[in-house]
Amino acid sequence: MKKIILALGCGLFFYGCQQLMRDVVQVQKVDQTFLTDQLTVLAQKAKKDIQSYPIDSTRFPRSLEADKSIHATASRSWTSGFYPGTLWYLYAFSDDAELKEAAATWTDYVEKEKWDTHTHDLGFKLNCSHGLAYEMTGEVAYKDVVVTASNTLIKRYNPNVGAIRSWDFNKENWDFPVIIDNMMNLEMLFEATEMTGDSIYHNIAHQHALTTLDNHFRDDYSTYHVIDYNPETGAVRKRNTHQGNSDDSAWSRGQAWGLYGYAMSYGKTKDKRFLKQAEAIADYFFTHERMPKDLIPYWDFDAPDIPNEPRDVSAATIAASALIELADYVPAKREQYLEWADTILLSLSQDSYQTKAVPFFLNQSVGNKPGNSEINTPLVYADYYYVEALRRRLKSLS
Repeated sequence: MKKIILALGCGLFFYGCQQLMRDVVQVQKVDQTFLTDQLTVLAQKAKKDIQSYPIDSTRFPRSLEADKSIHATASRSWTSGFYPGTLWYLYAFSDDAELKEAAATWTDYVEKEKWDTHTHDLGFKLNCSHGLAYEMTGEVAYKDVVVTASNTLIKRYNPNVGAIRSWDFNKENWDFPVIIDNMMNLEMLFEATEMTGDSIYHNIAHQHALTTLDNHFRDDYSTYHVIDYNPETGAVRKRNTHQGNSDDSAWSRGQAWGLYGYAMSYGKTKDKRFLKQAEAIADYFFTHERMPKDLIPYWDFDAPDIPNEPRDVSAATIAASALIELADYVPAKREQYLEWADTILLSLSQDSYQTKAVPFFLNQSVGNKPGNSEINTPLVYADYYYVEALRRRLKSLS
């Protein structure tokens, strides 16, 4: 009996070693077949989902409620551009006419946000919808929306601060708050200059990135979430968080926004300060002692109950997409960046991170844990950057 148990144990150990070896080999890179298969499955699910989730200008999908019903929003939500953007990406991959039609209709419903002067998130809303629509179709009307939105956004720029104001709420505590997330809205401004030849958009975006570089980051390249400025002098008043564990913690999605924002900003400006910053943020993020082996981070690197804290898939997808872009700019680190990105993409292909919920792809994201909101749930922007990362990685292999 002991021999049988010993043999069984050795067999299981050998199988485990084989499985581990396969996993290690698998994690090193992905191939075209894997990426094509993943995108095909997502396109098929999206096509099925649009038939069961009616197009409604007041119900942009964002996440799931506690009872598993869809948490939907009006177009004013900062997340309204991600669902049409995801459909545009999947249309571009699949050339499916139904996906294109749905993408176009959802995109049309976001257009009125081009006039909204009360938010910094016009890039998320308009560039992820109309910007992609212009890229995919070449229709000038989409470009015009991006330019109009850019003119609206730069009204929030303060030359004394050298940055675009983020939020208008919480005025009793903040005079001129700027959040790390705002780095993502600069892409629309850079592209508006490319579209029009007018340098004003590029110059404002460039200066905002420089101001953020100077004031948002700690010596170890972790980032504060919110910096509050004196709007008259530009001096820093406060360094806070709104969605992280504490003012001094490293909120994982904030780290991902910073990584993506500086990789993108280097691509648009070739300012080597931005490249250095992106490299340093990537090293901090992916070599952190509290980063899990599958590279799906906890919602905050300083959360108090790791490893029993929620993961944040949205942070992982944003970071993966950023790494694939960054790999093109740093030949010496290309293989390392792609290996990290591939690990994320392979991890997210596992059932534990997938969801069948309509109209989402991935589970286990965290919106605002301190606010007890959107915890361990699908988030539409996690899906958007997941599809973007898969497409970017496929393109990198062609």
